[in-house]
Amino acid sequence: MKKADFVSLVAEQSGMTKKASEACVEAVFRTLGDVLAQGERVTLTGFGTFDTKLRSERTVCVPNSGEKASVPAARVPVFRPAKQLKEKLNPKTSH
Repeated sequence: MKKADFVSLVAEQSGMTKKASEACVEAVFRTLGDVLAQGERVTLTGFGTFDTKLRSERTVCVPNSGEKASVPAARVPVFRPAKQLKEKLNPKTSH
Protein backbone atom coordinates (compact mmCIF):
# COMPACT_ATOMS: atom_id res chain seq x y z
CA MET A 1 0.00 0.00 0.00
CA LYS A 2 1.30 3.41 -0.91
CA LYS A 3 1.02 6.55 1.18
CA ALA A 4 -1.82 7.97 -0.97
CA ASP A 5 -3.83 4.76 -0.45
CA PHE A 6 -3.18 4.95 3.29
CA VAL A 7 -4.30 8.60 3.41
CA SER A 8 -7.50 7.65 1.55
CA LEU A 9 -8.26 4.92 4.11
CA VAL A 10 -7.64 7.32 7.00
CA ALA A 11 -10.00 9.86 5.36
CA GLU A 12 -12.64 7.19 4.85
CA GLN A 13 -12.46 5.86 8.40
CA SER A 14 -12.21 9.25 10.12
CA GLY A 15 -14.73 11.17 8.04
CA MET A 16 -12.11 13.84 7.32
CA THR A 17 -11.27 15.15 3.88
CA LYS A 18 -8.31 13.62 2.07
CA LYS A 19 -6.44 16.90 2.40
CA ALA A 20 -7.00 17.02 6.18
CA SER A 21 -6.11 13.34 6.49
CA GLU A 22 -2.89 13.85 4.56
CA ALA A 23 -1.91 16.74 6.83
CA CYS A 24 -2.63 14.58 9.87
CA VAL A 25 -0.65 11.60 8.57
CA GLU A 26 2.27 13.88 7.64
CA ALA A 27 2.23 15.45 11.12
CA VAL A 28 2.21 12.05 12.85
CA PHE A 29 5.16 10.70 10.85
CA ARG A 30 7.14 13.94 11.11
CA THR A 31 6.60 14.05 14.87
CA LEU A 32 7.50 10.38 15.24
CA GLY A 33 10.76 10.98 13.36
CA ASP A 34 11.56 14.08 15.43
CA VAL A 35 10.98 12.25 18.72
CA LEU A 36 13.12 9.28 17.63
CA ALA A 37 15.88 11.66 16.46
CA GLN A 38 15.94 13.08 20.01
CA GLY A 39 16.61 9.57 21.32
CA GLU A 40 13.19 9.11 22.89
CA ARG A 41 10.86 6.12 22.66
CA VAL A 42 7.27 6.33 21.39
CA THR A 43 4.81 3.79 22.81
CA LEU A 44 1.39 3.52 21.21
CA THR A 45 -0.67 1.26 23.45
CA GLY A 46 -2.27 -1.56 21.50
CA PHE A 47 -0.05 -0.94 18.47
CA GLY A 48 3.62 -1.06 19.45
CA THR A 49 6.77 0.78 20.43
CA PHE A 50 9.08 2.76 18.18
CA ASP A 51 12.63 3.14 19.47
CA THR A 52 16.23 3.41 18.28
CA LYS A 53 19.23 1.22 18.93
CA LEU A 54 22.91 1.62 18.28
CA ARG A 55 24.32 -0.67 15.62
CA SER A 56 28.03 -1.03 16.34
CA GLU A 57 30.78 -0.54 13.79
CA ARG A 58 31.44 -3.63 11.72
CA THR A 59 33.57 -4.91 8.88
CA VAL A 60 31.88 -6.29 5.76
CA CYS A 61 33.07 -7.94 2.57
CA VAL A 62 32.21 -6.03 -0.64
CA PRO A 63 30.67 -8.63 -3.03
CA ASN A 64 31.99 -7.11 -6.29
CA SER A 65 35.63 -6.69 -5.30
CA GLY A 66 35.98 -9.02 -2.33
CA GLU A 67 37.63 -6.22 -0.36
CA LYS A 68 36.82 -5.58 3.28
CA ALA A 69 35.13 -2.31 4.19
CA SER A 70 34.26 -0.72 7.50
CA VAL A 71 30.67 0.31 8.18
CA PRO A 72 30.52 3.00 10.88
CA ALA A 73 28.32 2.75 13.96
CA ALA A 74 24.83 4.15 13.46
CA ARG A 75 21.54 4.60 15.28
CA VAL A 76 18.76 2.69 13.58
CA PRO A 77 14.99 2.72 14.16
CA VAL A 78 13.31 -0.37 15.59
CA PHE A 79 9.66 -1.31 16.06
CA ARG A 80 8.28 -3.83 18.54
CA PRO A 81 4.63 -4.68 17.93
CA ALA A 82 2.19 -4.83 20.85
CA LYS A 83 0.46 -8.06 21.77
CA GLN A 84 -2.85 -6.78 20.35
CA LEU A 85 -1.26 -6.10 16.95
CA LYS A 86 0.39 -9.53 16.89
CA GLU A 87 -2.95 -11.15 17.70
CA LYS A 88 -4.67 -9.16 14.94
CA LEU A 89 -2.09 -10.37 12.42
CA ASN A 90 -2.25 -13.97 13.63
CA PRO A 91 -5.78 -14.65 14.92
CA LYS A 92 -6.21 -17.87 16.86
CA THR A 93 -8.42 -20.38 15.15
CA SER A 94 -10.77 -22.48 17.23
CA HIS A 95 -11.06 -26.16 16.39
